[in-house]
Amino acid sequence: MEDRLTVSSSPHIRDKANTQRIMIDVVIALLPATFAGVYFFGTRVLLVVMVSILSCVVSEYLSRRIMKRSNTISDFSAVVTGLLLALNLPPTVPLWVAAVGSAIAIVVIKQLFGGLGQNFVNPALGARIILMISYPGFMTNWVKPGVDAVSAAASGVDAISSATPLQIMKYGASIADLPSYGELFWGNIMGCLGETSAAALLIGAVYLFARKIISPEIPFAFIGTTALFTWIFGGTTLFTGDFLFHVLAGGLLLGAIYMATDYATSPMTVKGRIIMGIGCGLLTGIIRLFTNYTEGVSFAIVLMNIMVPLIDRYTIPKSFGGEKAVA
Repeated sequence: MEDRLTVSSSPHIRDKANTQRIMIDVVIALLPATFAGVYFFGTRVLLVVMVSILSCVVSEYLSRRIMKRSNTISDFSAVVTGLLLALNLPPTVPLWVAAVGSAIAIVVIKQLFGGLGQNFVNPALGARIILMISYPGFMTNWVKPGVDAVSAAASGVDAISSATPLQIMKYGASIADLPSYGELFWGNIMGCLGETSAAALLIGAVYLFARKIISPEIPFAFIGTTALFTWIFGGTTLFTGDFLFHVLAGGLLLGAIYMATDYATSPMTVKGRIIMGIGCGLLTGIIRLFTNYTEGVSFAIVLMNIMVPLIDRYTIPKSFGGEKAVA
Protein backbone atom coordinates (compact mmCIF):
# COMPACT_ATOMS: atom_id res chain seq x y z
CA MET A 1 0.00 0.00 0.00
CA GLU A 2 2.84 2.40 0.83
CA ASP A 3 4.33 1.96 -2.68
CA ARG A 4 1.07 3.01 -4.24
CA LEU A 5 1.24 6.34 -2.44
CA THR A 6 4.75 7.08 -3.70
CA VAL A 7 4.66 9.47 -6.65
CA SER A 8 7.23 11.30 -8.75
CA SER A 9 7.15 14.53 -10.70
CA SER A 10 5.72 14.57 -14.22
CA PRO A 11 5.97 13.49 -16.95
CA HIS A 12 4.67 10.00 -16.19
CA ILE A 13 4.52 8.73 -19.79
CA ARG A 14 7.05 5.99 -20.43
CA ASP A 15 8.40 4.96 -23.83
CA LYS A 16 11.08 2.53 -24.96
CA ALA A 17 12.40 5.01 -27.53
CA ASN A 18 15.74 6.68 -26.84
CA THR A 19 18.12 8.83 -28.83
CA GLN A 20 20.15 5.89 -30.12
CA ARG A 21 17.05 3.98 -31.28
CA ILE A 22 15.65 7.06 -33.05
CA MET A 23 18.94 7.77 -34.81
CA ILE A 24 19.27 4.16 -35.96
CA ASP A 25 15.75 4.38 -37.41
CA VAL A 26 16.75 7.50 -39.34
CA VAL A 27 19.82 5.73 -40.70
CA ILE A 28 17.66 2.78 -41.79
CA ALA A 29 15.21 5.17 -43.50
CA LEU A 30 18.08 6.80 -45.41
CA LEU A 31 19.52 3.52 -46.71
CA PRO A 32 17.24 3.36 -49.81
CA ALA A 33 18.41 6.84 -50.89
CA THR A 34 22.02 5.83 -50.24
CA PHE A 35 21.70 2.65 -52.29
CA ALA A 36 19.99 4.63 -55.07
CA GLY A 37 22.98 6.98 -55.11
CA VAL A 38 25.33 4.01 -55.46
CA TYR A 39 23.19 2.56 -58.25
CA PHE A 40 23.11 5.76 -60.31
CA PHE A 41 26.54 7.27 -59.54
CA GLY A 42 28.77 4.33 -58.71
CA THR A 43 30.67 2.99 -55.75
CA ARG A 44 32.44 6.29 -55.08
CA VAL A 45 29.23 7.30 -53.31
CA LEU A 46 30.05 4.78 -50.58
CA LEU A 47 33.47 6.39 -50.15
CA VAL A 48 31.94 9.85 -49.77
CA VAL A 49 29.43 8.49 -47.25
CA MET A 50 32.06 6.65 -45.21
CA VAL A 51 34.43 9.64 -45.10
CA SER A 52 31.62 11.97 -44.06
CA ILE A 53 30.33 9.66 -41.31
CA LEU A 54 33.80 8.80 -40.00
CA SER A 55 34.81 12.48 -39.95
CA CYS A 56 31.68 13.37 -37.99
CA VAL A 57 32.25 10.62 -35.43
CA VAL A 58 35.94 11.50 -34.97
CA SER A 59 35.13 15.23 -34.75
CA GLU A 60 32.52 14.57 -32.08
CA TYR A 61 34.81 12.31 -30.08
CA LEU A 62 37.77 14.72 -30.16
CA SER A 63 35.73 17.86 -29.51
CA ARG A 64 33.98 16.27 -26.53
CA ARG A 65 37.35 15.18 -25.12
CA ILE A 66 38.86 18.64 -25.57
CA MET A 67 35.82 20.26 -23.94
CA LYS A 68 35.98 17.70 -21.11
CA ARG A 69 32.45 16.49 -21.75
CA SER A 70 31.12 12.95 -21.61
CA ASN A 71 31.43 10.95 -24.81
CA THR A 72 28.27 10.83 -26.95
CA ILE A 73 29.29 9.02 -30.13
CA SER A 74 27.28 5.97 -29.05
CA ASP A 75 23.99 7.84 -29.54
CA PHE A 76 24.49 7.68 -33.35
CA SER A 77 23.61 11.38 -33.83
CA ALA A 78 27.02 12.02 -35.40
CA VAL A 79 26.41 9.11 -37.78
CA VAL A 80 23.09 10.65 -38.86
CA THR A 81 24.72 14.06 -39.37
CA GLY A 82 27.48 12.52 -41.48
CA LEU A 83 25.04 10.52 -43.59
CA LEU A 84 22.75 13.50 -44.18
CA LEU A 85 25.68 15.72 -45.13
CA ALA A 86 26.98 13.09 -47.56
CA LEU A 87 23.57 12.77 -49.22
CA ASN A 88 23.62 16.55 -49.78
CA LEU A 89 26.95 16.48 -51.64
CA PRO A 90 27.69 15.95 -55.35
CA PRO A 91 28.99 12.46 -56.20
CA THR A 92 32.27 13.96 -57.42
CA VAL A 93 33.00 16.09 -54.35
CA PRO A 94 36.62 15.78 -53.15
CA LEU A 95 36.81 13.65 -50.03
CA TRP A 96 38.64 16.34 -48.11
CA VAL A 97 35.71 18.71 -48.71
CA ALA A 98 33.36 16.13 -47.19
CA ALA A 99 35.71 15.83 -44.19
CA VAL A 100 35.87 19.62 -43.74
CA GLY A 101 32.08 19.87 -43.92
CA SER A 102 31.72 17.13 -41.33
CA ALA A 103 34.05 18.92 -38.92
CA ILE A 104 32.11 22.16 -39.38
CA ALA A 105 28.79 20.41 -38.78
CA ILE A 106 29.91 18.73 -35.57
CA VAL A 107 32.37 21.14 -33.99
CA VAL A 108 31.12 24.58 -35.06
CA ILE A 109 27.37 24.08 -35.41
CA LYS A 110 26.71 21.31 -32.87
CA GLN A 111 29.30 21.06 -30.09
CA LEU A 112 30.16 24.76 -29.69
CA PHE A 113 26.48 25.35 -28.92
CA GLY A 114 26.27 22.59 -26.32
CA GLY A 115 25.90 19.36 -28.24
CA LEU A 116 22.86 17.32 -29.24
CA GLY A 117 19.64 19.27 -28.83
CA GLN A 118 21.39 22.62 -28.34
CA ASN A 119 22.22 23.47 -31.96
CA PHE A 120 20.06 26.25 -33.41
CA VAL A 121 20.24 25.07 -37.03
CA ASN A 122 20.45 21.63 -38.63
CA PRO A 123 24.20 20.77 -38.52
CA ALA A 124 24.30 19.01 -41.90
CA LEU A 125 22.47 21.82 -43.70
CA GLY A 126 24.49 24.52 -41.99
CA ALA A 127 27.70 22.78 -43.08
CA ARG A 128 26.38 22.33 -46.62
CA ILE A 129 25.67 26.06 -46.95
CA ILE A 130 29.16 26.92 -45.69
CA LEU A 131 30.67 24.49 -48.21
CA MET A 132 28.54 25.97 -51.02
CA ILE A 133 29.85 29.45 -50.24
CA SER A 134 33.45 28.34 -49.66
CA TYR A 135 33.83 25.82 -52.51
CA PRO A 136 31.16 26.62 -55.14
CA GLY A 137 33.07 24.83 -57.90
CA PHE A 138 33.20 21.53 -56.05
CA MET A 139 29.65 21.86 -54.73
CA THR A 140 28.09 22.46 -58.16
CA ASN A 141 30.03 19.82 -60.07
CA TRP A 142 27.38 17.38 -61.33
CA VAL A 143 27.78 14.11 -63.19
CA LYS A 144 25.25 12.21 -65.28
CA PRO A 145 23.93 8.90 -63.91
CA GLY A 146 25.92 5.99 -65.28
CA VAL A 147 29.15 7.98 -65.55
CA ASP A 148 31.92 6.65 -63.33
CA ALA A 149 32.16 9.21 -60.53
CA VAL A 150 35.74 8.16 -59.71
CA SER A 151 37.11 9.01 -63.15
CA ALA A 152 34.77 12.01 -63.37
CA ALA A 153 36.12 13.46 -60.14
CA ALA A 154 39.68 12.97 -61.35
CA SER A 155 39.01 14.61 -64.71
CA GLY A 156 38.33 18.04 -63.23
CA VAL A 157 35.39 20.38 -62.80
CA ASP A 158 35.20 21.75 -66.32
CA ALA A 159 35.39 18.34 -67.98
CA ILE A 160 32.13 17.01 -66.53
CA SER A 161 30.19 20.03 -65.31
CA SER A 162 26.54 19.86 -66.32
CA ALA A 163 23.13 21.08 -65.20
CA THR A 164 20.59 19.72 -62.73
CA PRO A 165 16.88 19.57 -63.68
CA LEU A 166 16.16 22.78 -61.76
CA GLN A 167 18.99 24.58 -63.56
CA ILE A 168 17.67 23.39 -66.90
CA MET A 169 14.20 24.68 -66.07
CA LYS A 170 15.37 27.99 -64.61
CA TYR A 171 17.47 29.00 -67.58
CA GLY A 172 14.71 28.65 -70.15
CA ALA A 173 15.37 25.26 -71.70
CA SER A 174 12.77 23.69 -73.97
CA ILE A 175 10.45 20.98 -72.68
CA ALA A 176 12.41 18.42 -74.71
CA ASP A 177 15.52 19.15 -72.62
CA LEU A 178 13.78 18.49 -69.31
CA PRO A 179 13.84 15.02 -67.74
CA SER A 180 10.56 13.15 -67.58
CA TYR A 181 8.54 12.68 -64.40
CA GLY A 182 9.60 9.02 -64.45
CA GLU A 183 13.29 9.94 -64.48
CA LEU A 184 12.71 12.40 -61.65
CA PHE A 185 10.78 9.82 -59.61
CA TRP A 186 13.29 6.98 -59.95
CA GLY A 187 16.41 9.19 -59.81
CA ASN A 188 17.94 8.94 -63.28
CA ILE A 189 19.00 12.61 -63.16
CA MET A 190 21.90 14.78 -62.06
CA GLY A 191 22.04 16.13 -58.55
CA CYS A 192 23.34 15.48 -55.06
CA LEU A 193 23.96 11.79 -54.46
CA GLY A 194 21.02 11.32 -52.07
CA GLU A 195 18.37 13.69 -53.41
CA THR A 196 17.71 12.42 -56.93
CA SER A 197 15.50 9.38 -56.27
CA ALA A 198 12.07 10.42 -55.04
CA ALA A 199 11.06 6.76 -54.85
CA ALA A 200 13.88 5.91 -52.44
CA LEU A 201 13.18 8.94 -50.26
CA LEU A 202 9.47 8.10 -50.06
CA ILE A 203 10.24 4.52 -49.03
CA GLY A 204 12.28 5.89 -46.14
CA ALA A 205 9.47 8.32 -45.29
CA VAL A 206 6.97 5.46 -44.99
CA TYR A 207 9.33 3.75 -42.56
CA LEU A 208 9.72 6.89 -40.42
CA PHE A 209 5.97 7.46 -40.30
CA ALA A 210 5.33 3.81 -39.44
CA ARG A 211 7.87 4.00 -36.61
CA LYS A 212 6.37 7.34 -35.49
CA ILE A 213 9.79 8.98 -35.64
CA ILE A 214 8.44 12.02 -37.47
CA SER A 215 5.00 13.62 -37.67
CA PRO A 216 3.42 14.70 -40.97
CA GLU A 217 2.90 18.42 -40.28
CA ILE A 218 6.23 19.77 -41.52
CA PRO A 219 6.70 17.50 -44.58
CA PHE A 220 3.12 17.95 -45.80
CA ALA A 221 3.04 21.72 -45.18
CA PHE A 222 6.53 22.18 -46.70
CA ILE A 223 5.89 20.14 -49.85
CA GLY A 224 2.32 21.38 -50.27
CA THR A 225 3.27 25.05 -49.93
CA THR A 226 6.15 24.69 -52.39
CA ALA A 227 3.83 22.95 -54.86
CA LEU A 228 1.14 25.63 -54.50
CA PHE A 229 3.60 28.52 -54.79
CA THR A 230 5.36 27.13 -57.87
CA TRP A 231 2.01 26.29 -59.48
CA ILE A 232 0.81 29.89 -59.04
CA PHE A 233 4.03 31.74 -59.89
CA GLY A 234 6.22 29.22 -61.70
CA GLY A 235 4.73 29.47 -65.19
CA THR A 236 4.61 32.11 -67.88
CA THR A 237 1.22 33.17 -66.47
CA LEU A 238 -0.41 32.67 -63.11
CA PHE A 239 -1.51 29.14 -62.19
CA THR A 240 0.48 27.46 -64.97
CA GLY A 241 3.63 26.38 -63.13
CA ASP A 242 4.83 22.78 -63.22
CA PHE A 243 4.47 22.10 -59.50
CA LEU A 244 5.05 18.34 -59.80
CA PHE A 245 8.43 18.99 -61.40
CA HIS A 246 9.38 21.23 -58.49
CA VAL A 247 8.29 18.60 -55.96
CA LEU A 248 10.28 15.79 -57.57
CA ALA A 249 13.37 17.78 -58.60
CA GLY A 250 16.07 19.05 -56.30
CA GLY A 251 16.31 18.46 -52.57
CA LEU A 252 12.71 19.17 -51.56
CA LEU A 253 11.81 15.63 -50.46
CA LEU A 254 15.15 15.05 -48.73
CA GLY A 255 14.90 18.36 -46.88
CA ALA A 256 11.20 18.22 -46.00
CA ILE A 257 11.20 14.64 -44.73
CA TYR A 258 14.60 14.15 -43.15
CA MET A 259 16.03 17.56 -42.24
CA ALA A 260 13.26 20.04 -41.50
CA THR A 261 11.82 17.49 -39.05
CA ASP A 262 14.95 17.49 -36.86
CA TYR A 263 13.72 17.53 -33.26
CA ALA A 264 16.21 20.10 -31.99
CA THR A 265 15.51 22.66 -34.71
CA SER A 266 11.76 22.33 -35.27
CA PRO A 267 8.82 23.70 -33.24
CA MET A 268 7.33 21.76 -30.36
CA THR A 269 3.63 22.17 -31.17
CA VAL A 270 1.52 20.97 -34.09
CA LYS A 271 0.59 24.56 -34.95
CA GLY A 272 4.23 25.61 -34.81
CA ARG A 273 5.31 22.78 -37.08
CA ILE A 274 2.66 23.71 -39.64
CA ILE A 275 3.87 27.33 -39.53
CA MET A 276 7.46 26.18 -40.05
CA GLY A 277 6.48 23.95 -42.97
CA ILE A 278 4.59 26.76 -44.67
CA GLY A 279 7.49 29.14 -44.09
CA CYS A 280 9.98 26.66 -45.57
CA GLY A 281 7.73 26.14 -48.60
CA LEU A 282 7.31 29.86 -49.26
CA LEU A 283 11.03 30.55 -48.93
CA THR A 284 11.92 27.61 -51.18
CA GLY A 285 9.50 28.83 -53.86
CA ILE A 286 10.76 32.41 -53.66
CA ILE A 287 14.42 31.39 -53.87
CA ARG A 288 13.84 28.98 -56.74
CA LEU A 289 11.75 31.34 -58.83
CA PHE A 290 13.00 34.84 -58.04
CA THR A 291 16.70 34.63 -57.16
CA ASN A 292 19.90 33.53 -58.90
CA TYR A 293 19.88 30.26 -56.95
CA THR A 294 18.14 27.31 -58.55
CA GLU A 295 17.63 25.48 -55.25
CA GLY A 296 16.32 27.01 -52.04
CA VAL A 297 15.65 24.11 -49.68
CA SER A 298 18.80 24.40 -47.56
CA PHE A 299 18.51 28.16 -47.11
CA ALA A 300 14.78 27.90 -46.38
CA ILE A 301 15.19 25.30 -43.65
CA VAL A 302 18.09 27.10 -41.96
CA LEU A 303 16.23 30.42 -41.99
CA MET A 304 13.17 28.79 -40.45
CA ASN A 305 15.39 26.99 -37.90
CA ILE A 306 16.43 30.43 -36.68
CA MET A 307 12.75 31.38 -36.36
CA VAL A 308 11.84 28.33 -34.24
CA PRO A 309 12.29 30.01 -30.80
CA LEU A 310 9.94 32.79 -31.90
CA ILE A 311 7.43 30.29 -33.30
CA ASP A 312 7.51 28.33 -30.03
CA ARG A 313 7.06 31.50 -28.03
CA TYR A 314 3.72 32.26 -29.68
CA THR A 315 2.41 28.72 -30.19
CA ILE A 316 3.16 26.90 -26.94
CA PRO A 317 0.08 27.32 -24.69
CA LYS A 318 0.53 28.59 -21.15
CA SER A 319 0.17 25.98 -18.43
CA PHE A 320 -2.98 26.04 -16.31
CA GLY A 321 -2.51 28.66 -13.64
CA GLY A 322 0.53 30.09 -15.39
CA GLU A 323 1.46 33.74 -15.28
CA LYS A 324 -0.33 36.21 -17.51
CA ALA A 325 1.55 37.57 -20.46
CA VAL A 326 3.41 40.78 -19.68
CA ALA A 327 3.42 43.47 -22.38
